[in-house]
Amino acid sequence: MEGQVRSFFLEDRGDIPNNQHLPVIFYQGVFDDGLNMEAAFARHNWTNSWTGDIYDYHHYHSNTHEVLGVKSGKATLLLGGDDGERLELDAGDVIVLPAGTGHKKLESNFDFEVIGAYPNGMSHNLRERDPHGRAESLDEIQNVPVPDMDPVYGEDGPLRHKWVK
Repeated sequence: MEGQVRSFFLEDRGDIPNNQHLPVIFYQGVFDDGLNMEAAFARHNWTNSWTGDIYDYHHYHSNTHEVLGVKSGKATLLLGGDDGERLELDAGDVIVLPAGTGHKKLESNFDFEVIGAYPNGMSHNLRERDPHGRAESLDEIQNVPVPDMDPVYGEDGPLRHKWVK
């Protein structure tokens, strides 16, 4: 596993809370195939995995963090809301989204597929832009614990150094 790792924060957009304490982490080109990716996630206790696509509308999870690994194909995602960060993803790339991070797929090629998983096998909720549920979502996001392990590198991974509350 090799590749570049970068992280960045996303602002609270009002309608999409994002996460003010934990950055998005982007691991570029760290896996050669989806089997190794899913096995690494499971080995590092990011489970309750699924394989499929990413919704084409802004959504977020207020009760858990999420890892998305590109099993095949390529796509462009928009993170953080309408004025957020565009991210080009290719097979072998992984992104870790802290609880509250808005995300949606803008476009993809025909064979785009991701593997998603959650720390400690959490079951995720699905939140959309809703000003009425904002206070509840912010409270939930604040109470999501930092995972014990980085989904890609385990105990010594960048998540353990970048995600400190």
